[in-house]
Amino acid sequence: MCAFLRGVNVGGKNMKMAEVCDVFRRDAIHKVCSILATGNILFESSLAKADLRVILEKDLSEHYKTEAYLFIKDEVEIEGILSSSPFLPNPDLQIYTFICEDGFEEELMDRFSLVTPVANERAQVKGGQFYWQVSKGATLDSGFSKILGEKQLKDKFTSRNINTIQKIFNRIVTL
Repeated sequence: MCAFLRGVNVGGKNMKMAEVCDVFRRDAIHKVCSILATGNILFESSLAKADLRVILEKDLSEHYKTEAYLFIKDEVEIEGILSSSPFLPNPDLQIYTFICEDGFEEELMDRFSLVTPVANERAQVKGGQFYWQVSKGATLDSGFSKILGEKQLKDKFTSRNINTIQKIFNRIVTL
């Protein structure tokens, strides 16, 4: 499984991945490791994903003395994210997927429809996932990116570049 943490190094919050992994291990979670320094934690556990989320958010929040949010996906779900991507790889474009509460992908699509896209910016919901494509270097110019920073949404989703999802999947299948 993989836990995708939200806001790891944002707004003064600085979570060191080694510490995050230690918190996971305290909760009797096994084979814990991080992928990149952006809050992607691979692990094994016999607990249900919903139970794990509650336990880990509570323990991370207590450890860091700030609210912690995460979303958990298993190998099959991560493979589905990759196979459902509606956008073809392009060296000039970034493709992001949003790991979110069930059904929130439609809310993201509604919010995207309210902004005027920048050049090459598109969004689509496919396979229960929200995908966003934007030109490299234009992410912060997008009106959609400003919506994503709204505080009331912080517990609803986190985003990852599709290349990061591929690295996570590659690591999972080799464990």
